[in-house]
Parts: sequence; structure tokens; C-alpha cells
Amino acid sequence: MAATCGEQIHREVQDYYGKELQKTEDLKTKACITSSKPVPKAVRDALERVHEEVVARYYGCGLVVPECLESCWILDLGSGSGRDCYLLSQLVGEQGHVTGIDMTEGQVEVAKKHIAYHMEKFGYQKPNVEFLQGYMEKLGDAGLADSSYDVVISNCVINLAPDKRAVLQEAYRVLKPGGEMYFSDVYASQRLSETVRKHRVLWGECLAGALYWKDLYSIAEEVGFSPPCLVTASPITIGDKELESIVGDCRFVSATFRLFKVPSSNQAGPGQVTYNGGIVGHERDLVFDANFTFKEGEVVDVDAEMAAILRSSRFAEKFLIQAGAAPQGCSCKGIKEKIRDPFQLLERLSAPSPACCPGGSCGPSC
Repeated sequence: MAATCGEQIHREVQDYYGKELQKTEDLKTKACITSSKPVPKAVRDALERVHEEVVARYYGCGLVVPECLESCWILDLGSGSGRDCYLLSQLVGEQGHVTGIDMTEGQVEVAKKHIAYHMEKFGYQKPNVEFLQGYMEKLGDAGLADSSYDVVISNCVINLAPDKRAVLQEAYRVLKPGGEMYFSDVYASQRLSETVRKHRVLWGECLAGALYWKDLYSIAEEVGFSPPCLVTASPITIGDKELESIVGDCRFVSATFRLFKVPSSNQAGPGQVTYNGGIVGHERDLVFDANFTFKEGEVVDVDAEMAAILRSSRFAEKFLIQAGAAPQGCSCKGIKEKIRDPFQLLERLSAPSPACCPGGSCGPSC
């Protein structure tokens, strides 16, 4: 019965994104509108080189571009028309590779149609992108092998999957040790009612399948990921009175998280880290998540979670990492209580900046 229900959701979502939606303006709510948050110049320039048809058929709730991507192998879950793939193909360079997988035939066709155009535009001798039709819950069926990617990204599509645990399990499987899943998605302030979960339009609009944010933490732990790192959060307004009445008092948020596949051998105690700088676009400081901003040359106390992530991931060579907590009286930047709730982060971001950092210059964790 569960499989039948999941198959029905897949069919309805495929119809919604393959037939009913032809452009961004066809969306009935504001759940899948990209945030206006400023992006680095390198990313803006890369976006300008993406074909206009690919951009026109894009639906997402955030720009999913992690740092330090040169020569990486990246998998995009729910790649749609391929906008993010073509953007990332420029950031990984000709030695890197980007795979996009999507279940909607029409979207995959649009993405494939423009491979030659983009490779010529980027000056690449051979394609560093490929697009597959398939389900993100069943990456093995598409031929994706264990431990084959450095980064898995997803842009507002995991909410469209009936089985979120299967998606995270597959992402974990295909990631290399130390690899990262960096993704934007829609989350709910509570578990959704059956009425909401069975509503066809709310499914297509990324709301009916939204995960209660606390459940992300439990699923990630079950699968084997390190605890999720909350990066950003943006409020979602529905903007449709009829749909708002069905949703009731539940609130929704667009949030970006990063999960890491940390080998057990790298899981130790807390440490002190110093950012060496040098990541393109983040030479002076790196806003890693809502809790840690690393400034070049500054010693920062980190907990065991972050120490293990930095030690095992592609960021390791960008940091000087020392074991142990800071000695008493040290002037380094210490650990504060972590923000894990995206709704709490929204409240923090909308509150007046504290006197210690007018204008929020200290970063999200201040």
C-alpha cells in the first residue's frame, strides 16, 4: 500500500512539473521562489552563461552552491532543467564532473538539449555534465556506484519524495568518505495533517511533502550522517487564501543544511582550528553555517562535531586543525550554543543587531 501511494505521488509530481508548469510564473504559491540573498560575483557571472530556456524552466527555493568545489564530482538530486548543474559545471572546472538526475522526462530533455551549447560556451573540450532520468530514492537503478561523489546537492526537491529516509540513505551511499550533502528544502514547524499530505496542489507546490524540521535530525542520524549543520533560513509565504486555509497554523521555512559522511576514525574530541584562507570567493572569511564563521588567521574553538567534519572533508587542507579545547584565558573565539532550529534562526535574523556588532557584522552566530 505504501509503495502504491508513493508511486501515485511520483506520477502526480511528474505531471505537475512536466505538464502543468511551463515557467516560474505558473507556480501557485511562493514556496519555490528563490531567495533574493546576494550571491558571490563568480556565481552571478556563471549564472549569466546558462541558457535562457534552462533558466526559464527552473523551480527552486534557494541557490545551492557550497564552497571549495574545484575538480569535485557532484551529484544533483532532482536536477530539473539543469540550471544548477550548468552553474556548478563551471565551478568544478573541466577536471570535475556534475551528474543531474530527475524523474521528469520533459525536464531531463530540456537539460540534455543544451549540453553542447554550454560546453562550447565554457570552452571545454569534452562534456563534464550528464543528465539521467531516474528516482533519487533509487540511485542504484540509474547506475550510480557507492562512494563515487564528493558532494551531493539538492534544490527544493526532497520534499517531493514520499520516502525521505531512502533519499538520504542513497545520498550517503554514493558519497565518498568525508563527502558532503548540501541541500536547500522546505520544512514545516510541525508534522502535517493527512488532509495537507494528500493535497495534490500542495504536493506540487513543495508544501504537502515538507518534513518537520526535527525529523531531519533523526533521519540523518539513522542513516549515518553527522548532525545537520543549519546554514541559512528564509520565510515562506503561501499567498493563496484557499491553500492557506487548508494548511492552518503550520508555518513553513526554506532552509539550507549541510550533512557530512564522517568516517568513524575521524570522530574524536573538540579542537582549535584556524582558517588559512584561499577559498575562491571566501578568501578572508568563510561562513560555514549559522554557528561558525571562520576568519583568516583567527583561532576558533570548535566542538567535536565540527572538528571531525573539517578533519575529514575537502576543507581539511584549508585549515590548521589542533586537537583539544582552548586553554583557560585564551583569547580565541569560543563555541556558543548552537542554533539548530530554522525557525529560531529566522527570529534571530529578524531581531535587531546586538550592540556588539551593529548591522550584524559579526556573522550569523553573533
